[in-house]
Amino acid sequence: MQETNIEQLKKEILELKEKQDAVILAHYYVDGEVQAIADYVGDSYFLSKLAIELKEQTIIFCGVSFMGESAKVLNPGKKVVMADEFADCPMAHMAEVAKIEEVRKEWDDIAVVCYVNSTSELKAHSDVCVTSSNAIKVVRNLKAKNIYFIPDENLGRYVAEQLPEKHFIFNDGFCHVHKSIHADELLKAKEAHPEAEVLTHPECTGDVLELSDFIGSTSQIIDYATESAAKEFIICTEMGVFYELAQKNPDKKFYSVGHRQFCPNMKKITLEKVKNALETLQPEMIVDLEIAEKSCKPLEKMLELAAK
Repeated sequence: MQETNIEQLKKEILELKEKQDAVILAHYYVDGEVQAIADYVGDSYFLSKLAIELKEQTIIFCGVSFMGESAKVLNPGKKVVMADEFADCPMAHMAEVAKIEEVRKEWDDIAVVCYVNSTSELKAHSDVCVTSSNAIKVVRNLKAKNIYFIPDENLGRYVAEQLPEKHFIFNDGFCHVHKSIHADELLKAKEAHPEAEVLTHPECTGDVLELSDFIGSTSQIIDYATESAAKEFIICTEMGVFYELAQKNPDKKFYSVGHRQFCPNMKKITLEKVKNALETLQPEMIVDLEIAEKSCKPLEKMLELAAK
């Protein structure tokens, strides 16, 4: 898209936002040009929590569907409009309610721990939610010894390594972007950039985590890179985060592992779609009332345990 067209779109988006009394929330993984026009940029749960505090009653959500669901569940009185109704996260669906019930029957003293990167239906059948930044603390504070961690196996195994006193049952789910980052490619990237620190999201596989200097959530990776004295970094997460890293660290260099760490669903969100969402206030995120009420409880439980 030509620069003049982008600037015109930005102008129209700002005018529509004021007219609709709306706020634009964007995830770190969407394109930089979308992040640039957002009022707030962050990870999924930060954005959903933030929405509670905002005066605007209309939220334009630039992210995938489970994020919009969480925003709606936590803000039932507000209108949540998705920038793209077809932007979805495959991992969010990679667990089954039937399997959850089966595990509950098989194990005593069990807690179903659900990563926020999941559908509202899965949350509704769980005991507590976690984010990649608070998972260790929340699970440590659970009374239950047995933990069924859904939907992401890689994050579950990372948490399990930090908490050997707990017994984990893992689910066969994964983020295709993080799983596509391989240890042999990371070793080549380290050879190419020997001075670079490796910053990795815990949705990556264990062999990649072992080669890393820092493991953390998207926002924690940004904070680490910003505070570090190092000047070069290899980033093992979705490449949309490079925009914020560059904004906060113009004097530092950031490298991918050697291929496009790319979420096609996040990249469905464009400036044109943001404009259309503001014009039409569609597609609106609707969550079944019963599911919303049930899925809110594990989110509230997470806040309680994370605060201890």
